[in-house]
Amino acid sequence: MEDIYVCENLKKEYRTGPQRLEILKGVNMTVQEGRITVVSGVSGAGKTTLLNLLGTLEKPTAGSVKFRGKDARRLDAGELNRLRNAEVGFVFQFYHLLPELSALENTMLPGLVLGKSRSALAKRAKELLEKIGLGARLDHKPAELSGGEQQRVAIARALFNEPQVVLADEPTGNLDERTSGEIERLIWDLNRDLGTTFVIVTHEENLARQADKWLRLVDGGVEEVVK
Repeated sequence: MEDIYVCENLKKEYRTGPQRLEILKGVNMTVQEGRITVVSGVSGAGKTTLLNLLGTLEKPTAGSVKFRGKDARRLDAGELNRLRNAEVGFVFQFYHLLPELSALENTMLPGLVLGKSRSALAKRAKELLEKIGLGARLDHKPAELSGGEQQRVAIARALFNEPQVVLADEPTGNLDERTSGEIERLIWDLNRDLGTTFVIVTHEENLARQADKWLRLVDGGVEEVVK
């Protein structure tokens, strides 16, 4: 099984004037193709920072993130944009759907960025939304959807361009227990049925226990949990 990500001595710090805040102090980890990797940790441990580095939304202070063997530091702006738009899907805790767009239109957005045919995009979006149980909600805007339904739309959007990996930041953290369970089952079903690789960061260890690989962020580093 190939590695999609290899992180070596990954460090991230933020500076405010003379103050320096170290978030990640040397993370070494791999993410294997077709598997679900969960990174757990307490609030403030650096989970979202790590996910942003994997998605190339931020640059590391030191160390490297390699995607399919390519060091992200050596990619130009165009290559980084293509990586984010076509190879990596993002799911956020608070959905980040555009309120003026329908579920169908929100799902289509990644394809619109790549300049694809609108009719083909609508067909693809409809198929995805039907697959995840929202076929009857295509024309509903976010305010007309429950939290769980909005997160399903966000997942469909992340899958739209058939990315090699989906990065999910606390995908169940803003949902009630029943809806969280539904979203968890959806992610595992998509991994099984489509072979989609997921990297999930969460504070919920019951979710982490189900993963193929469970990593825990501790004191700026990462350790693998043997289940």
